[in-house]
Amino acid sequence: MDIKLLVKITSRAWALDILAQMHRGVPGRQATLIAATGAGRTAFGASLAHLMELGVVMRNPGHGHPLRPEFVLTEQGVVAAAKADEILRAAEESDTKLLRKSWTVPVLALATRPQRFSGFKAGLGAITDRALSTSLQKLEAQDWVTREIDLSERAPFPTYQAVNAGARISQVIGLVGSGEAGTTDPKVFCARLRVS
Repeated sequence: MDIKLLVKITSRAWALDILAQMHRGVPGRQATLIAATGAGRTAFGASLAHLMELGVVMRNPGHGHPLRPEFVLTEQGVVAAAKADEILRAAEESDTKLLRKSWTVPVLALATRPQRFSGFKAGLGAITDRALSTSLQKLEAQDWVTREIDLSERAPFPTYQAVNAGARISQVIGLVGSGEAGTTDPKVFCARLRVS
């Protein structure tokens, strides 16, 4: 999975939930998706519009009322929705609230092996020090990430690695680290998901 597209998809709180519910067969109408996800109308609308911009969800042509449209997954959306469903299933039901935080899933994606703070910064690019620090603290408090001090060098430094449910989520994500890394094209992203 491409990290830049993962960051884009998870930048809206309800995007993973919407994709997962559509993958599970919930009808693609606003009322049914809001009921299934538990999202508020405003946050849901912003997340759905964002998914449409990314090209993973579209209006169902010829179906639904203009004021109550029906939405379907695009070809790329089918693959992304399957991955979103896997990610949510890897977390326990009570822990899905943390997955709605914008940097949680991308940080977990990079935490498959011990990683320094600077490694996360390099891998995530646009994240601020404060956002990364806050995300790591929340993940550590949830017991999804462990923090250890590496004494192998002259100056000790902390490393972070996914554990427990965090390790399961990280494994499910399965980042792609070579080839066209860094692409945000949903077609390339979904083609990679099919291969993995």
